[in-house]
Amino acid sequence: VRLVESGGGSVQAGGSPRLSCPASANTYSSYCPGWFRQVSGKDCEGVAIIDGDDYTNYVDSVKGRFTITKDNAKNTMYLQMNTLKPEDTAMYYCAAKSIPPGSACNYAGGWFYWGQGTQVTVSS
Repeated sequence: VRLVESGGGSVQAGGSPRLSCPASANTYSSYCPGWFRQVSGKDCEGVAIIDGDDYTNYVDSVKGRFTITKDNAKNTMYLQMNTLKPEDTAMYYCAAKSIPPGSACNYAGGWFYWGQGTQVTVSS
């Protein structure tokens, strides 16, 4: 599984960038994918996940502002970020994990596949 994030950069507060994560074939139809972020010196935080039925889950701090989607035909996952705040500044990673058939996609462990990360810096 190969994941490569893009779309980060420096943004002013209130901006709306979109992160993309193209992956190797069939990744998003076969694995539980999600977006995580990490601020230097702090733990990595799960931001959003999406399952095979396009059920989504978000961390409270981004609900109503971020939207996770995936396009299985293009093998690409997206994170649309709206109304960015300075506290959204972080390195953002896309990740994927294998789950048993019929199991729910969640933030629990097993995230073995990670991209290299893309930095998002929000200035006030």
